[in-house]
Amino acid sequence: MPPRDNPTARQARLGKELRKLRERADKTARESAGLLSVDQAKISHIEAGRVGVSPERIRRLATFYQCTDEALIQALCEIAQEHRGKHWFDDYRGILAPGFLDMAELEHHAHAMRSLQSVTLPGLFQTENYARALFSGVTPRLPSDEVEVRVEHRLKRATIFQREDPPPFTAIIHEAALRMRFGGRKVAREQLEYLIEVSKWPSVTVRVIPFTSEEFIEVTQPVLYASGPVPQLDTVQIDSAFGGSFLDAEADLHKYRTLLDIAEHASLDPEASRQIIHHIAREL
Repeated sequence: MPPRDNPTARQARLGKELRKLRERADKTARESAGLLSVDQAKISHIEAGRVGVSPERIRRLATFYQCTDEALIQALCEIAQEHRGKHWFDDYRGILAPGFLDMAELEHHAHAMRSLQSVTLPGLFQTENYARALFSGVTPRLPSDEVEVRVEHRLKRATIFQREDPPPFTAIIHEAALRMRFGGRKVAREQLEYLIEVSKWPSVTVRVIPFTSEEFIEVTQPVLYASGPVPQLDTVQIDSAFGGSFLDAEADLHKYRTLLDIAEHASLDPEASRQIIHHIAREL
């Protein structure tokens, strides 16, 4: 099978973690290739996510790398067994840019999530009209059919909360985002009323950072921290006008965990947060 031209973020992450294990063990790609009786290029492709690897080979490599973290090894084996085409977001492959699918995939596999937003509301909790207003304001302007497929995809992402055991999600939202009137007063009010409803879901916690907060929270772009089955597979997603990026370096993970802790400390409790959202909605 030829190498993949465009591995998903999750496929690339599997290869990256295998490379980390090899480098910590001070092994060369040539030595790993010798263990598996493949050429060195095959190891490079595996570590770039361009070629799949079986759970059996992952375990052989882990033993060679003297990795004894069974939880991590098992998590990597589970990623290796995943195949394209089995999830709803695969239907959008070739229709939307890969970053949209990577985001849905990240949320689908996350064991828990925390987000921090200062201007817009979390994508998972956006109404159809609110999402349409955001996508319609993209520069350069998108064709109407592109706007509609992006809206459709965004709404489907929320199906993770329809599971029997949905992932816990804590959304930390600055009051500024609540007061933005994207799409007009009616759309904004509808969105805030829906957010109040969402905040009552068992797996969701919504906390608001009020304008009266005296702590500076260093965030101008949406931040999502997705916890994996083991801490080594945690991922931070940063959104921007130029596209999203995924971070997994230990220093980055620590930085954003700290940032989210600070933001949560500066925020109101869930009930007080609902009250301020309700108050802003009534003003519209």
